[in-house]
Amino acid sequence: MGMVVDFDAFVGLGRVRTDDGAEYMFHCAEIADGSRDIAVGTRVSFRLVSKFGREEAAAVTPT
Repeated sequence: MGMVVDFDAFVGLGRVRTDDGAEYMFHCAEIADGSRDIAVGTRVSFRLVSKFGREEAAAVTPT
């Protein structure tokens, strides 16, 4: 679980912060409901995947 702390719809990238303070990047294609936009402050669930040598958020789902 976490919260979207940053999202730039123009470039399609955002960051989600977990409840313990870790932050992970995500691409708008990872928003599970198919939308390409998500509001900052939205509580989300997600899973971590390894991409390009680092962990990123995937299957970002508003809760």
